Amino acid sequence: MCGRYVQTSPADALAARFGARLPEGLAWVPRWNVAPSTPAPVVRADGPGRELALLTWGLLPSWAKDAAGLRPINARAEGLAGKPMFRDALRRRRALVPADGFYEWQASGPGKVPWHFRLKGGGAFAFAGLWERREAPGGPPLETFAIVTTEANDVVRPVHARMPVILDAEAEALWMREGALSPDEAARCLRPLDASRMEAWAVSSWVSSPARDGPRCVEPAG
Repeated sequence: MCGRYVQTSPADALAARFGARLPEGLAWVPRWNVAPSTPAPVVRADGPGRELALLTWGLLPSWAKDAAGLRPINARAEGLAGKPMFRDALRRRRALVPADGFYEWQASGPGKVPWHFRLKGGGAFAFAGLWERREAPGGPPLETFAIVTTEANDVVRPVHARMPVILDAEAEALWMREGALSPDEAARCLRPLDASRMEAWAVSSWVSSPARDGPRCVEPAG
């Protein structure tokens, strides 16, 4: 799964990186410990071209009767097209979730050791995401997202069996194409990223609290 990640790029840098328009007034602070149920930047095609938007992490389908119901933060790539929770979003509301890195926790004796994963040398990339809009009577719509996960590659596997789908440049374009994807196209997008492109290190358990943030989260444990 992916339960925490890093997103420190400013709005204008993300708009340039992902070719998305930046709505007036949209801004956020850098986050080294993005946690579920919090707003985070997402690139989506909602109208002409791509746009950046702040959506809440934890997907709530438009058809959900109860806004307080189940809100999965992850969507397993395997069998995604057949799952009622995700299949309509897979056809119509795919998104890019910008990130600089993510965390997984490795079982170690009675506790767990957090690890930080990123592209070699750092830099912004995109998780494969799905988003939804649920209308709210008498108020603004609730817009939410989930991150798609797949089997771990050789860098992540010693720590955790699964990892978020990190899209390469070709897969980014395909994932954001209008209309449904064929099974082969979806499989091309949702495979694990080549392990040779990633690096990782253990970090302090300080990051384990979602209330903590800042560059200390990604400092190597020592």
